[in-house]
Amino acid sequence: MSSSSVGEVTKSWPEVVGLSIKEAKKVILKDKPDADIVALPVGGKVTDDFLSNRVRIFVDTGGEIPRAG
Repeated sequence: MSSSSVGEVTKSWPEVVGLSIKEAKKVILKDKPDADIVALPVGGKVTDDFLSNRVRIFVDTGGEIPRAG
């Protein structure tokens, strides 16, 4: 879901499904310029800590985003 109104916080970018990491980062940074984007393998372990500017991208073995989180 892309942010369309002022004050709305984007938490998911379904439009990046099927894109490469590099392409997905461009899309996300348009909505959230301060994002700290972390690419992880699908099924990879993550920490429980919360960072408001962190965006995790889960990628398949081909380096593409297989689904929206």
